[in-house]
Amino acid sequence: MVTLPLERRPAARPDSTRVTLGLMALVGAVALLSLGIGAAGVSLGDIAAALLGEGLDRRTAVILYDIRLPRLGMGLLVGAALAVSGALMQGLFRNPLADPGVVGVGAGASLGAVLSIVLGGLLPAGLSALLGGHLVTVAAFLGGWAATLVLYRAATSEGRTSVATMLLAGIALAALAGAVTGVLIFMADDKQLRDVTFWGMGSLAGASWAKIAAALPLILPVLVLSPLLARGLNALALGEAQASHMGVNVEIVKRAAVLGVAASAGAAVAIAGGIGFVGIVVPHLLRLLGGPDHRHLLPQAALLGGALLVGADMIARSLVAPAELPIGIVTACLGAPVFLWILLRRRGGLGM
Repeated sequence: MVTLPLERRPAARPDSTRVTLGLMALVGAVALLSLGIGAAGVSLGDIAAALLGEGLDRRTAVILYDIRLPRLGMGLLVGAALAVSGALMQGLFRNPLADPGVVGVGAGASLGAVLSIVLGGLLPAGLSALLGGHLVTVAAFLGGWAATLVLYRAATSEGRTSVATMLLAGIALAALAGAVTGVLIFMADDKQLRDVTFWGMGSLAGASWAKIAAALPLILPVLVLSPLLARGLNALALGEAQASHMGVNVEIVKRAAVLGVAASAGAAVAIAGGIGFVGIVVPHLLRLLGGPDHRHLLPQAALLGGALLVGADMIARSLVAPAELPIGIVTACLGAPVFLWILLRRRGGLGM
């Protein structure tokens, strides 16, 4: 028997159950910290009383029920959606650089949001009144969904979807959407430019129970049902032909993954704006911790994605308090070094 020298043996990975339990504990700890940290301090006793439904003074009740709990819920929901979408795209494209933007969600949502900010005043008064303050959110979701459907149709021929064509078409669509967005920005006034800039950097500052209720029916089914695609994504790692020989309906897996990402990531971007690196970095970290099996990777991504975004939001609220940084800046500052470290650590395996 040939054995590797001790220093060259691959490190054993922790058991997936322990990783999942550790992530659940992390989510709980981050959630408690998020409820307590802010410009107005809230004690652990008040948090416990709120969770148990006990009475609180009016000021504390408003802070917890109307501001911090919606913000926490939206952070967990958006982070989970982006991380699971990233894991689905990386598994589908067999590409470590894939994220929800590959299927056009980011480009389409950005174009929809900028359109609504710059040209929203041209809408009929009745429609503007109906949408109220949700115009940008609705436009961003519709833009992301429309871009994904265009890409899917472009990449599908005779009932078969080419992931390579979708990837290349996504690059072209992103360039086109960026050009149109540039024209709109050129037309915008100072206030509109400020709104466009802040939407593009992402934020949880506008969190509300209404936004959570609007996004939940689109995100929650994807989070719950995505593990059903685990077997197919595991098989796709060997190639489409091999996956088909193993009895996997590759086209159904592709369709479900793309539409699921369009729904969940589209809703997440619509309510929180552009937030980068969560969908790329989280699946990589989890593969290092627990391995590439999507049966564990997908639910773990939901946990770590939510914890990461809530943690980033705490940093965004604390660094320049009482003001706050856009959360996209924080995720980029945290995610970019981690992503570079992952690339340098694994460049031999990536052929770099």
